[in-house]
Amino acid sequence: MYYSAIMLPVSAVCGGTYRAVIRTLTTRNIPLYRRLSSGGRVLAGLADADTIFALSSGHGRCGVAVVRISGSAAATALRCMVGLGNQLPPPRTALLRSITDPHSKEVLDRGLVLWFPAPHSFTGEDSVEFHIHGGPAVITAVLQALGSVPGMRPADAGEFTRRAFHAGKLDLTEVEGLGDLIHAETEAQRRQALRQMSGELGRLYQDWSHRLKRTLAHVEAFIDFSEDELIEEGVLDQVDISVCDLQAEIEQHLKDERRGERLRSGVHVVIAGATNAGKSSLLNTLCQRPAAIVSPIAGTTRDVVESALDIGGFPVLLSDTAGLRDSPDLVEQEGVRRARERVQQADLTLLVVDSTILPSEEQEAAAFLLEHLRTLLSSQDQPGAGRCLLVLNKTDLLPEAHREKLNLELRRVSGLPPVCLISCQTNEGLKDFLTVLQSSVKTMCGDPLSGAPTLTQARHRAHLQQCVAALAQYRWYRDSDLALAAEGVRLALTSLGRITGRVGAEEILDIIFKDFCIGK
Repeated sequence: MYYSAIMLPVSAVCGGTYRAVIRTLTTRNIPLYRRLSSGGRVLAGLADADTIFALSSGHGRCGVAVVRISGSAAATALRCMVGLGNQLPPPRTALLRSITDPHSKEVLDRGLVLWFPAPHSFTGEDSVEFHIHGGPAVITAVLQALGSVPGMRPADAGEFTRRAFHAGKLDLTEVEGLGDLIHAETEAQRRQALRQMSGELGRLYQDWSHRLKRTLAHVEAFIDFSEDELIEEGVLDQVDISVCDLQAEIEQHLKDERRGERLRSGVHVVIAGATNAGKSSLLNTLCQRPAAIVSPIAGTTRDVVESALDIGGFPVLLSDTAGLRDSPDLVEQEGVRRARERVQQADLTLLVVDSTILPSEEQEAAAFLLEHLRTLLSSQDQPGAGRCLLVLNKTDLLPEAHREKLNLELRRVSGLPPVCLISCQTNEGLKDFLTVLQSSVKTMCGDPLSGAPTLTQARHRAHLQQCVAALAQYRWYRDSDLALAAEGVRLALTSLGRITGRVGAEEILDIIFKDFCIGK
């Protein structure tokens, strides 16, 4: 049953209310297509799903906008809006066509149309793409026309990718990699996301899952059939070795110092120090804009001021904090409390010191700085090794000869964090400081393209920790209760399967019959 398109203002789409606009077009019951009109085949269940459509290229004016359609009615939409009759265009071939309203036959735009028959599409379903001009009026008209085609509705957020997952086109790690790639803001984030989306992390977990399935199959077979002497000797010894090796591999994988997670979410760098040391000036210098208020009045900064930066291709969340001092002011006390809390949570702390307060004798500077750190930060606030850079600011106020001697002296002293001498007023020493900062950030994130793929999600870590605990259960019960030991392997397999979204008991039975030829 057809129903007329509803005329909507152009501003509705441009203003970001696309979902509200399209919902007004889908208030009636629409018959579902249970067979692919293209004659193609999809996995069971996908043919019964609604056909969905959405603007895939983002909102706002642009040169070209991409409208994507997926589902059993995609071919119908293509025929009635492009005027192809009963024929469909060659698969994956761009054709220039007039796109028309299916009711009035008015030409809405002239653009490229592409046809992706199932199962060779992103979602595994029949899919169509309209590459149209990116003007708001054109986009609105095409979306309204699609909403008037029977069997079609607007896509929910992420629904195209969800269908790709259900069709087996992507596992959950690849889905997460795709999401990270879309949201990547730095070069290193792009590289890590692209590597995960390519399936490398998923293949690692699938390999572990395959080994666990084989291990579980051997244990189950030993429990059920060992009395019939149908199982080879030494099976459990092989299982013991496999479990031990796998547990060691996963534990090593977990010892990544959160590099992948840190790269994905950004390195938390906190600027801390006494009042009037130049913390806000350093923030503004790094951001290259007046992100924080700078004044000669001590205690100007009361709250945490944050700014996201790209440092050498790595994401950094930089936080300026209140000056650390005792104050009778309740508001400033809260600011100091928040500053100390941020220092404890930071991946890296930039401890800023006013270099003019250092002793005139260079040999006394190191002892002074160590005492200054102890006075400024409580024991629980002290950053760990490699998590702190000491930034001596206002060096433009020191004689040049004194600066050089001070720099040489502090480099020879052990027990101090790395020291950088800078001037936010003249930018002197800033290049060397940025080099040190970039090196520290890169060390914390690692190279996303080298070595084994790293963990990128907190949920991966949680499931892997559960997997290790379950493998420990096998080793604990191995000699006393083999059934409970087997349950440990099963729980480990389930935990791994939750990462990729693929768990199946049928595969375990396949391995049992393949490896042991039971009932021969």
